[in-house]
Amino acid sequence: MFMGIVVLTMKASVIEMFLVLLATGIHSNKDMTKKIKRPKLAVPQINCDVKAGKIINPEFVVKCPAGCQDPKYHVYGTDIYASYSSVCGAAIHSGVLDNSGGKILVRKVAGQSGYKGSYSNGVQSLSLPRWRESFIVSGEATKAYQKPPVPGTTAQPVTLMQVTGAPATEATHTSLPKPSPSTGSTTSSLRPQPMGHRSWELGRWSPSSPTSSHNSSHASPGFVPKEELSTQSLDPVSQGDANCKVDLSFLIDGSSSIGKRRFRIQKQFLADVAQALDIGPGGPLMGVIQYGDNPAAQFNLRTHMNSQDLKTAIEKITQRGGLSNAGRAISYMTKNFFSKANGNRGSAPNVAVVIVDGWPTDKVEEPSRFARESGINIFFITVEGATENEKQYVTEPNFLNKAVCRTNGFYSLSVQSWFSLHKTVQPLLKRVCDTDRLACSKTCWNSADIGFVIDGSSSVGTGNFRTVLQFVANISKAFEISETDTRIGVVQYTYEQRLEFGFDDYTTKSDILNAINRVGYWSGGTSTGAAINYALEQLFKKSKPNKRKLMILITDGRSYDDVRIPAMVAHHKGVITYAIGIAWAAQDELEVIATHPASDHSFFVDEFDNLHRFVPKVIQNICTEFNSQPRN
Repeated sequence: MFMGIVVLTMKASVIEMFLVLLATGIHSNKDMTKKIKRPKLAVPQINCDVKAGKIINPEFVVKCPAGCQDPKYHVYGTDIYASYSSVCGAAIHSGVLDNSGGKILVRKVAGQSGYKGSYSNGVQSLSLPRWRESFIVSGEATKAYQKPPVPGTTAQPVTLMQVTGAPATEATHTSLPKPSPSTGSTTSSLRPQPMGHRSWELGRWSPSSPTSSHNSSHASPGFVPKEELSTQSLDPVSQGDANCKVDLSFLIDGSSSIGKRRFRIQKQFLADVAQALDIGPGGPLMGVIQYGDNPAAQFNLRTHMNSQDLKTAIEKITQRGGLSNAGRAISYMTKNFFSKANGNRGSAPNVAVVIVDGWPTDKVEEPSRFARESGINIFFITVEGATENEKQYVTEPNFLNKAVCRTNGFYSLSVQSWFSLHKTVQPLLKRVCDTDRLACSKTCWNSADIGFVIDGSSSVGTGNFRTVLQFVANISKAFEISETDTRIGVVQYTYEQRLEFGFDDYTTKSDILNAINRVGYWSGGTSTGAAINYALEQLFKKSKPNKRKLMILITDGRSYDDVRIPAMVAHHKGVITYAIGIAWAAQDELEVIATHPASDHSFFVDEFDNLHRFVPKVIQNICTEFNSQPRN
C-alpha cells in the first residue's frame, strides 16, 4: 500500500515537471517569434533629380515625391529611358505616376541607340543618340512579398552611388540595406551577379529613410517585387526583334468544351509563339487573356520582357472552364488591356489574336467594331469550326468576317484539328509582324493631315478671330498628333494668303496648340477661292500618301472670287472638305465647297460665340466617315 502511494507521488512530480518544461518552452518560443518578427516594410523616398544610373541595383522599388513634373528634371527616351534620366520624371512621362508622386518599380535593361524624345503627361522627354544603360518603370509591382527571415543574419547596407542634393564634388551615398550571408557562410562577400539575374541576395534589400547615409547602422529586413512582375532571365537581356515591334494580346479559349488535352495543346502553341518571337522592350511584347464565362488577364505586356520568362508563365496557366464568350473577352481587352499602365507603348501597333474552339457562344460584332475603331488589329484562329450540320447552332452566323480587322483573308486562319494548330505558328507571325499591312492601326484619330483654312478678313475682328483660333485648337486637341500620326497645318487668308505653319513644322500636340495661339490677325478682303487653291498647293501638296487629307475652311462672309472650280479641284485630289460658315457666310457657297453629301460636311452658325458647339459634331462626322470605309 505504502509503495503504491510513493509511486503515485513520483508520477505526479514527473507530470508536474513535464508541464512546467512545456509551458517554459512555449513561452520561449513566443519570445523567439517576437524577436525574429519582421519590422514593417518601408520604401525609401528619393528626390526628383535622382538619376537611375546612380542606383546600382538592377531592380528596386522607391517612392517619388510630389512635383517631379518640373522640366528641370531631364528625361531621355520614350517607354525605355536612358539611365541618365530622372527616375521620377520618367515615371510621370510613362504615365505610371502623376505629379503627386508615389511608389514605382524600376528595372534596369541594356543600353541602346536612338532614344526618342516625346511629350507625354506634361513631361517633354529628350532624344539621346545612345547610352550604356536603360531602365523601364512600372507602377504595378510596388506590392512586395518578403522572404522568410533567417535567424542569425544581420543587415548590411548596399551602397548606391546616388547624389541627393549634394554638390557634384562631394561623394554622397544613399544606403539601401540588405541582409548579409548567414554566420555559417564561408565567404564574407557576395558573388557578382550579371545584369538581370534574378537573385534573392541581389534583389533582397531593405530601404532606409531618405536621410540615411552610408554609415547607417540600422536596417529593416528587405523585400523583392512580386514574382510574376519580375521574372528576369539568367541570360543577357535582349531588346527584342525591332522588325516585329508589336504589342500583342492572345485571347485563348478556356471553355469547358475544349477539354484538358486540347487546352494543353493551346498552351503549347502559345509557348511556340513565344519561342519564335524575340520578346523584348525594343521588339514584340506579349500578354494573354483567357476567357470562359468571363475573361481574365493572365499577364499583361509589361509583365515579361523575354521569351523564356514568357514560356514559363504560359506553362502555369490553368483552365477557367465555362462557356466560350469571345465577344465579352474582346470588349474586356479593348477597355482594359491596351493601356499605358499595362505596357502599351503607343509607338507599336496593337494586335489581338483570338483563338476559339468551334464558335463563340456570344456575339462578337459590336465588341469587334469598337476594338477596330480603337486601333486594334483583330486576328481570329478558328479551330475545328462548325460543320454544315452544326452551323444551325452557331450563335452569330458569319461571326468571323464580323470580327476581324479586314475581310480579305489576311486576318483569319482556319485550323481543321487541334493537333494541327502548331502548323499555324509561322504563318500567323509572318502576318502579325508585317506592320505595314496592319490596317486597323490607322484610326480617325491618328491617320489624317488636317489643314485649317481661316478667314482673316476685316469683318471678323480681333476678338472673333481669337474665338476662331480656339475652335481650331479644340478640334486639334482630339487627335493623336505626331510625326507619324495626325499632322496639323494652318493657312490664313484675306485678299492674299499666308501659310501660318505646315504639316512638318510641329510634331507634338503642345507645340501645335502653342503655334495656333501665336497666329496673328491679318485683316483685309475675302478671296475664299484663291485660298483653297493656295492650301492645295502650299499645304496639301506635301501631305503623305497614306494620310487622309482633310480641309476645314472657316469663313464669315461671301467670297469676292469664284469658289466652284477650286472646290472641284480639291474634291478631285481627294481632299475631304468641311465648310463652316458664320454670321454673313453664304450657305450656297458652303455647300459648293463641302464634300458630298453637303449635309455632313457643311455647317452654319449665326454668331461666333456659338462656334464651340460644333466642335463635337465636326469630330464625330470625321470619325463616322472614316469608320464607314469598306473592310475588304
